[in-house]
Amino acid sequence: MHLRYKLFVIISFVLVSLSVYPQAKQYPTDEIEVLFDLSFTDAERDSMMQGLRDYQRSYQAIHSFYLTNDIPMSLWFNPVPANFRKETVQKPLDWGLAKTISLPANREELAFYPVYKLAVLIRTKKITSTELTKLYIDRIKKYADTLQCVVTLLEETALAQARRADEEIARGKYRGPLHGIPYGIKDLLAVEGTKTTWGAEPYMDQQINTTATVVKKLEDAGAVLVVKLTLGALAMGDIWFGGVTKNPWNLRQGSSGSSAGSASATVAGLVAFSIGTETLGSIVSPSTRCGASGLRPTFGTVSRHGAMALSWSMDKIGPICRSAWDAALVYFVIRGEDPLDKSTAASVFNYDVKTNLKKLRIGYFKTLFDATYPGKENDQRVLEVIRALGIEPEPVELPAAVPVAAIRLMLTAEAAAAFDELTRSNKDSLLSNQLRWAWPNTFRTARFIPAVEYINASRMRQQLIEAYHKALGEYDVIISPSFAGTQLLTTNLTGHPCVVVPNGFNENISPTSISFLGKLYGEAAPLLLARAYQEATEWEDLIPEYFKK
Repeated sequence: MHLRYKLFVIISFVLVSLSVYPQAKQYPTDEIEVLFDLSFTDAERDSMMQGLRDYQRSYQAIHSFYLTNDIPMSLWFNPVPANFRKETVQKPLDWGLAKTISLPANREELAFYPVYKLAVLIRTKKITSTELTKLYIDRIKKYADTLQCVVTLLEETALAQARRADEEIARGKYRGPLHGIPYGIKDLLAVEGTKTTWGAEPYMDQQINTTATVVKKLEDAGAVLVVKLTLGALAMGDIWFGGVTKNPWNLRQGSSGSSAGSASATVAGLVAFSIGTETLGSIVSPSTRCGASGLRPTFGTVSRHGAMALSWSMDKIGPICRSAWDAALVYFVIRGEDPLDKSTAASVFNYDVKTNLKKLRIGYFKTLFDATYPGKENDQRVLEVIRALGIEPEPVELPAAVPVAAIRLMLTAEAAAAFDELTRSNKDSLLSNQLRWAWPNTFRTARFIPAVEYINASRMRQQLIEAYHKALGEYDVIISPSFAGTQLLTTNLTGHPCVVVPNGFNENISPTSISFLGKLYGEAAPLLLARAYQEATEWEDLIPEYFKK
């Protein structure tokens, strides 16, 4: 049955039930019930009518109570399986930063230096934050239109933050590796006094009277916020109200999304690092397309206060950088429990460059690697590099007992609730993307997901968490093709961390990637293995030719 017809029949059934659309009584209710996988007798249907009218009054009462996007559910998702014990002792950190770094002959090359090098240059006063910030601002002005990756340039406040960083460092008040480092954020993070557009036409002039916790943490670390970057409208894809954000390696191609501008700007040398978010691939996908190194952290390790809500049980915030090493530096700053986000949980981050990776338990998804899929050759070479490091990954498999795709309806139900007013006001028609799979139609159809099925999907999700932990919980790192099988959906549902890094190019001269998965709250191990992989390869060091100018 065609989707539009299905939707019409469902609406007709609801209206029949409420006795406000008599003509629709011609439609057989047994056909309608099939859409919900139900079957009732005529007597049962007759008995339901008064209850449906009562529910309608409840719906009207809910609709009359205005709920803004920042009001969360009273139920909180917890990714922890039964009998799970996380590490609780924070050990001394060892980043392995160099004592000194040489300046390049051409200062423009600093735009492509990773944070772990820029931090040393700033700490040793070979460059200033102001110098670096001006360099990035100039590049933003030069390339933003080409990439269509910028929503708001914060030039005045960025230069003020940079001057403050320089003054503090001159006085000997050094805050750490991010002090004085310019960065950008995905424009679903609120910053008081600026527009927060969510990439969507109905919110182009929106100002939110708060600053996201993640931005405050970066400010406390001395980082310099330079720019608010594009996202696909309401965190899907790379289409926003200003166009399509581009892949720096292939300007005929979008950057993917939804952290479209964060990945594009970082790889093109417009910022030293950026902040993105992921609900179902929004860090992994643009990082892959653009050749960035991204970290999707464990659910609940980074506060979402001040961020647009799409799915309260799946949204995650993480860094998009030039290297996994950089991602570790940024993650350490932005992580932590936050009373303003009840889903956050305290955890430790024991990152030590001297860790003996051979003592970690490392696996790989053998069936996914053995399948035929685009980019397989690049992924196979990753395993060869890992083995050359003296590490022999063990073959493992994703648990297959739970129908993972069905649980995805939790995301669409939560997203429809988050943008309930947008749908009921018909302002969803203002969005650029009106294709059948885009948010406007997805929000509409999700209104017909029964609450009972949402709850049962949640129960299945708990079974998935338990099955994943039973099968894979002893591994410190699991190496996986980034998009093969159900890995990406599964690990977003279970809340596990993922480090995604470039591992080559495809036939269209666009980057490909590999994913290093970790234990819950175990970000350090996959970040360290990804760092070792990158030190043995060159992919993260490559620069798109057009942006070298």
